[in-house]
Amino acid sequence: MKITPTQIQYLYQFTRQHYVEWYDLQTELVDHLANAIEQKWQENPNITFENALELEFKKFGVFGFMTVVEQRQKALSKKYNGILLRHLKAFFTIPKIIITGLIFLQLYFVFDVCTYTKEVALFICLILITLVLYKQTKFNKYIKNKEKETHKKWLFEQQIFQYANGVAVINFTSPMVQFTNFLTRKEFIYHHYQILFFALLFTCQILLFYIIYFEIPTQAQSYLEQTYPEYNLETI
Repeated sequence: MKITPTQIQYLYQFTRQHYVEWYDLQTELVDHLANAIEQKWQENPNITFENALELEFKKFGVFGFMTVVEQRQKALSKKYNGILLRHLKAFFTIPKIIITGLIFLQLYFVFDVCTYTKEVALFICLILITLVLYKQTKFNKYIKNKEKETHKKWLFEQQIFQYANGVAVINFTSPMVQFTNFLTRKEFIYHHYQILFFALLFTCQILLFYIIYFEIPTQAQSYLEQTYPEYNLETI
């Protein structure tokens, strides 16, 4: 016996009812459940579709599909972090290292010479936050429109376009403000290596902002199609 198209649709509905929102993960689970049910039919042709499904679902334990969802999220997060690190490393190779160097030198000059170090750093943070809020609003609108049109959500797509939220903004900017406050303390003892470290740290954070919100999203179609060959992403 083989699973019918109607039963396949029921399995998709079944996964949604058990809190699996993403189409890619739904498809993986549907394939697994369908194969398991067909295997049970080979062993016992008299078992019903519903009973076979119930028996297979029980194997996932008391938390149902949640463990599978968590594992998939961790795997895709690891994949995304790998992409992020690869983009960041590219800024320390020719020719992008020129851009990195210019950013670093400008920041070093601010920390080493400028009288208004704290004000300049806060201004940088304000610009970054403004850009992040703009891009995040645009991404959220895109995701909602895409889901409305296709009635599908993709887990890796969500991680690409919604990776950095308000918490991430705070995590990025707080160290910049804290280090700037440290630099402007009266008891601070000036050392060139400390200035170099802070300038390099700020440079990396600015690059990460750019990569997360500008560079990776522009290449999202390529990354998503590598993960899901059937995926078709419209240009943002």
